[in-house]
Amino acid sequence: MKNFSYDYIEQLKRHLDTFPHDQFERLIDTMIDAYKEGKRIFVMGNGGSASTASHWVCDINKGCSLNKDKKFKMICLNDSISTMLAYANDLSYDDIFVEQLKNFFAPGDVVIGISGSGNSLNVLKAVDYAKANGGITVGLCGFSGGRLYSRVDIPILVEADDMQKVEDVHMIAAHITMQRILQEI
Repeated sequence: MKNFSYDYIEQLKRHLDTFPHDQFERLIDTMIDAYKEGKRIFVMGNGGSASTASHWVCDINKGCSLNKDKKFKMICLNDSISTMLAYANDLSYDDIFVEQLKNFFAPGDVVIGISGSGNSLNVLKAVDYAKANGGITVGLCGFSGGRLYSRVDIPILVEADDMQKVEDVHMIAAHITMQRILQEI
């Protein structure tokens, strides 16, 4: 047990060594284009992925927009618990994100789904809606990518069979976007 932290970090380093840099640069370009064009960027996830989505929105909306005349318009669909629970109660938990998109989404907006397994039905439904209605879709996933990987325009796959390491890399990716975008704008 003494070496657990060393082993964990060594395994995480191996996953970082296979980070999909080309796809990630496409994500950066997409987020910068959305910023320049005044488009919205929606992001969502469940559990730990919900925390990553919320944190990411904070970093982009504040970290990349503070003291700038032009602001990012990034919205986390899992941040309004009352709205999510209303849809879950009245319709289905599978509809908590797609129904919110129907209120705000416009063609050309970006929709980012975060799902470690790549199989979260509520994320898939939102991504499918965005894609069918002229959106640009991104998926952050792990393991083998699940269904999310093949359904999005820009898949970011962390090839790890460990949810915590998948979530670690997703959070690092969110932090890299913030710093890279800030440097660019």
